[in-house]
Amino acid sequence: MNLIEVKRISKAFGGVKAVVGLTFGLRRGVIKGIIGPNGAGKTTVFNLISGILRIDSGEILFKETSLNRLRPYQIAFLGISRTFQNLQLFDNMTVIENVMVGLHTRTHSETFQALFKLGSSRDEERFIFKKALAALQRVNMESRAFEEVSGLPYGEQKRVEIARALVSDPEMIMLDEPASGLNAQEIQRLSDLIREVNAQGKTILIVEHNMRFIMNICQEILVLNYGKMIAEGPPSQISTNNI
Repeated sequence: MNLIEVKRISKAFGGVKAVVGLTFGLRRGVIKGIIGPNGAGKTTVFNLISGILRIDSGEILFKETSLNRLRPYQIAFLGISRTFQNLQLFDNMTVIENVMVGLHTRTHSETFQALFKLGSSRDEERFIFKKALAALQRVNMESRAFEEVSGLPYGEQKRVEIARALVSDPEMIMLDEPASGLNAQEIQRLSDLIREVNAQGKTILIVEHNMRFIMNICQEILVLNYGKMIAEGPPSQISTNNI
């Protein structure tokens, strides 16, 4: 059964068609990659699924719920989290504070409770802190929890963003260019982490240019060009296709 279904979606920016009648599904527990040249529409697809952009036509279903009119925070609440091609971290905050931000869709305390540190707010703050620390432990970054994120090397900042995507315990995680800018050792650690997260039941969708990484980590691959699907299948099939 598909966790997410993308049905004939299209998106244009002015006269430029970024995504054209795209249809695909993603089964539960699968790691699926989206590849293609620059301008193929890969990140646009991510932005449409996560609600950053609105589709012009078609439909996106997550657990049979339409995402078409939902805002990003509502989609996150349903169980989809993502990272970004360009890091979206708060430079003036610590590592753990950045990860705690990822739980904003799961908190319930009202603003006045937080301001006056009422009991329910303090309990929730402790809960969020513990969850964020556990997420950092999963990416082997707990020792840097109280450092400012701006002082970390690029590869470690990427792990912080992945921890933030994991902290809300989503059903589906979308990783946009996770291997970009990483060296071979960092890419191996990233691969191990993704496999571990997937083994725990998470469904993962990846956009990536690093072909060795994507072919090794994914069970299925979707190939885009000019916003259209030109191939889909397991890595062995995609690598032998003349596309």
